[in-house]
Order: sequence, then structure tokens, then C-alpha cells
Amino acid sequence: MQVTAISTPRYPEWRWRITDYAGETVEESQAGFPSIAAAVAAGTERLVTMNVVDRSDATPRTWPPRFGRR
Repeated sequence: MQVTAISTPRYPEWRWRITDYAGETVEESQAGFPSIAAAVAAGTERLVTMNVVDRSDATPRTWPPRFGRR
């Protein structure tokens, strides 16, 4: 599992997002934080309290070859 901080133009405050290794969102904060560090710290605390194991398939996706490019 990974904790990241996100911010969008519509919601400029930082929020944390917990994702599994397949890239699926597990949980996201509703509260905003003034800095990236504060958001990641709060998200990490939440991840620890969740006590979950990531059983997702973390296999990287393969991209189709692009023909004609060198």
C-alpha cells in the first residue's frame, strides 16, 4: 500500500490517498491539509490503523510495441 498527497485546482488543499500496488484507490481523505507533509503523515497514520495486507497484482502492464518509431 502507498500513501500519496494530492491537490487539484478545484480542491487546492492537500489530501491523502491510499492506493494498493495495482493502482486502485483504497481510501481518500475528505479533510484538507495545509502541506504535503501533513497530508502524508495523516494518511500514514490511517494506513497503520487499517492493518490491511495488499494482495493486489502488482504486475506492470505491458505496452504494445510502436511500429515505425526508432
